[in-house]
Amino acid sequence: MSWEEQNLNGACKGCPRAAKWRTDFPIEWEGDHYVSRREMVKFLTLGSVLLTGANWIAAVAGHLQHSNTYPEKMIGSVSELDRQRWLLFRYPTEEDPCIAVRSGEGKLVAYSQVCTHLSCAVIYDEGDNKLFCPCHNGSFNILQGEPIGGPPTRRLPRILIEQRGDQLLATGVEV
Repeated sequence: MSWEEQNLNGACKGCPRAAKWRTDFPIEWEGDHYVSRREMVKFLTLGSVLLTGANWIAAVAGHLQHSNTYPEKMIGSVSELDRQRWLLFRYPTEEDPCIAVRSGEGKLVAYSQVCTHLSCAVIYDEGDNKLFCPCHNGSFNILQGEPIGGPPTRRLPRILIEQRGDQLLATGVEV
């Protein structure tokens, strides 16, 4: 084998005129690990199975976490709601603002007060009998909480309420 062939193949490591790439990347090809196609497919299959299993576990854990029960909480009185036609309260925690409304048809409904677009507070618009978000002119149907105008695309979470005598109690959240 001539000197040029040895230098091009990188076989002459100790030669003073060895290829520059050989000094920058001194890899012994014989010692390099060869991965066969079968090993690669086994690795990809095992990885896919593990990721799929992890997704299923996360989905089941999320479902179990959301199936919890909510505490009953007194939110106000029916007489107070009849006077103003709407009532602000916090449920299920003190960080969750909500609004209860006596609609124009006389139906009692309650929703989260957080707009589903950009989390602004929704208010009751008595003139149009709808919930209105003043930040981006979004509006929601008072009976179902569905968006009827503006940028919101998701409905407001409904707060389940019960009337016991003159008391109003929040009993759950329907997302």
